[in-house]
Amino acid sequence: MPLVDNISAAIADAMRAKDPIRLSALRMLKAALMNREVERGGAIDDSEARQVVASLVKQRRDSIDQFTRGGRQDLADKESAEIRVLESYLPPAADPALIEQAILDALAETGATSARDIGRVMKSAMARLTGQTIDGKAVNEMVRRKLGG
Repeated sequence: MPLVDNISAAIADAMRAKDPIRLSALRMLKAALMNREVERGGAIDDSEARQVVASLVKQRRDSIDQFTRGGRQDLADKESAEIRVLESYLPPAADPALIEQAILDALAETGATSARDIGRVMKSAMARLTGQTIDGKAVNEMVRRKLGG
């Protein structure tokens, strides 16, 4: 079943279960997916739908950071709950050892030696990790440590 249809069914289940946080997160996700379909002018495939989910998770993480700094723990908790709902529609997170190996392979492939080469290494490493849930920020930090930047 396509991810978009799966989400529609999950919305109905959340309404029946009277789960407001799950319902809110799923409605927001469905709206984002519909917006992407309108942008593209047609239906989107599962991989593009997963990109939308990943971007929403990233937005929520940024919001949590802002809310925490602003002293609004209640809103940060709500965002955390939405992240848990959204992450259930993403593939499992990549193993840290796999990320480490992808970075080492990318370093060897690109011949990177300094912090100026971070962009090339990131591009190569991220290409190796395609199809997995990864935090680009964490990968970037690991690359910086390896290059001494």
